[in-house]
Amino acid sequence: MRLPILEGLMKYLKEDSTRFHMPGHKGKNSLEKLGQLIPYIDVTEIEGTDNLHNPTSIILESQRLAAKTFGAKETLYCVNGTTGGIYTAITGTVNPGGKVLIQRDCHKSVHNALVLGRIDHKFIYPIYSKEDNILTGINPDDIEKALSEDSDIEAVVITYPSYYGICSDIKKIREIVHKYKKILIVDEAHGSHLAFSNRLPISALESGADIVIQSTHKTLPAFTQSSMLHIGTDRVDVEKIKLMSTVYQTTSPSYILMSSLDYARGYMEKEGQAKLNTLINNIEKYTKYLNNIDGVKIFNINNKYKNNFYDFDITKILFSIKNITGKKLEEILRSEYNIQLEMSDYYYGLALASVMDEEEDFKNLVYAIEDIAKKYKEKDTRKDICDIRFITPEVKMPLYEAFYKDKTIINLKNGESKISGSFVIPYPPGVPILCPGEVITKEIIDYIETLIENNIEVLGISKNDKEIKVKVL
Repeated sequence: MRLPILEGLMKYLKEDSTRFHMPGHKGKNSLEKLGQLIPYIDVTEIEGTDNLHNPTSIILESQRLAAKTFGAKETLYCVNGTTGGIYTAITGTVNPGGKVLIQRDCHKSVHNALVLGRIDHKFIYPIYSKEDNILTGINPDDIEKALSEDSDIEAVVITYPSYYGICSDIKKIREIVHKYKKILIVDEAHGSHLAFSNRLPISALESGADIVIQSTHKTLPAFTQSSMLHIGTDRVDVEKIKLMSTVYQTTSPSYILMSSLDYARGYMEKEGQAKLNTLINNIEKYTKYLNNIDGVKIFNINNKYKNNFYDFDITKILFSIKNITGKKLEEILRSEYNIQLEMSDYYYGLALASVMDEEEDFKNLVYAIEDIAKKYKEKDTRKDICDIRFITPEVKMPLYEAFYKDKTIINLKNGESKISGSFVIPYPPGVPILCPGEVITKEIIDYIETLIENNIEVLGISKNDKEIKVKVL
């Protein structure tokens, strides 16, 4: 009998890799006891187990404890990830035909929420660092400018921190958004750990954000797909948020996932804060060592002044090695050193650290990076590619309208001046180059082809034939 998924997972387990990727429990024994209970606690809404869609007992108590721990007025559990939480937050705040302000490098779930809610949008663009080949923070002044020019905007959606760990000035952004009497929604998928250390950037809830959605499973010891939606202020229609939550949550919510949320909160209260402090000490120690290796560059808080961002989450170890692409670096670490990174792009590799990482994990990573840097010191296998800081596609129709239009498939090289009928997204980290309704230009075509040539996966483009869906005129 073939069981390809289970067999693939068992193969990965036997490799016994050093895991610098999510979920935050890292496959270690923090959830071992809970894991042993999985067949027995996989139940449904029966007497004594409560109901996520109308909690009155154990789920309600757990959510209230989470709200207290994370500093929210109210917390809702999300069993279909932060994606479902973002759908809930946006459509629970803005009615069809309304408008939101979003940053261009937001996660694709934000764009999908606009499709589901038939909501219009306006983009703000993050700052691009040509020197470091990375998108950095959002300038709060750009938000103020957008809100002052367009009174139709009802909510602002910000990613904090970014997938790379970069943090904009969330407190100043909140002040501006509230000044114009709008709602601030924060995609804090990668920041559920921030509340537990004053050595890290402030949490979005601490800044005064209205709604914050966290992927608890990404940085804390919870099972994949378990997230939380936090209500931060009295400016939110809580009942509408709860109503929309029932729309985007399964009617058979997993008690396995909810129990892991309960566990993650309890773990951080009991011992997680001390573990986080130890983690930060290890990161500071070993990234300092790495930064002194010839050919290795660590992107961290020291880059903020030249790149115009406010803060940095050091649990995202973002590094590059001269003369080698980030994609190739990730492949070498996996195949030759048994280390799995969270992700890579053309220039960087990203090692995601959590409270479950031990000092031995960092020693393994440092040894591997130092060894690779020596091997590739004289091998120049990387060339500079074009950046996207000035690629701002023209919008021809609302995203949600283009999304549902009939499409035809054409070769990418013939796409110039056509209207994109789909999202075109390098993955990871899931940031669209094109959205439905935007005009395809030669510059965009050249950029997509460069990514494909360098083995960077681009969703929305068939890799072999380089075909793209465009709107039928």
